[in-house]
Amino acid sequence: MPEDTHSSPERSAVAPDRFERLEHADYDRVNDFLRERVAFTAREWAIARLCSDFRTGTGVEMTKIGENLPDLVPFMDEPYTRQAVYQSRRSFEEKVRTAGATVLYGAYADFFTADELDDIMYEATEVARFLIEVEGASLSATAERDAEERIRTAMEAVHRASRDLRYDHCPNCGAKLDADATDADES
Repeated sequence: MPEDTHSSPERSAVAPDRFERLEHADYDRVNDFLRERVAFTAREWAIARLCSDFRTGTGVEMTKIGENLPDLVPFMDEPYTRQAVYQSRRSFEEKVRTAGATVLYGAYADFFTADELDDIMYEATEVARFLIEVEGASLSATAERDAEERIRTAMEAVHRASRDLRYDHCPNCGAKLDADATDADES
């Protein structure tokens, strides 16, 4: 997870330290760039990032984000209502969940070889790192290793579940396999 991703309580809502690398970028250009790499829009990306930054013990300061959006994000031109901020954040969350389900379905259904899944995860990791850098955050080596470990563990679970689903019968002779036989397959 990004190291420097949350605002301090005393930070002003109009202190733009996010997305500085996109200072003179046009919204449509940022949107086109994202469209080629991820499932979310520039609006959803910026607002999801700000919602994380402005999270408090009692919720997210959506009104503050919406009112100050053009000051906080260089490629956003107008303020948003609280409802528009909420809708964008919700849309981002739904797209992330859908993308996750899509990847896992492809892995479970054996549409990809292990090498192809490794390539997919490598590309996804590189895009994620780049977007975090563009946001103005950074990843520590420890945070990066922790995230990679969580991904590795999840992908191993996908492999086991897929194997168990596919190989409840021996692929060679058709005999019913018990739990010991599928566990031995891991060795």
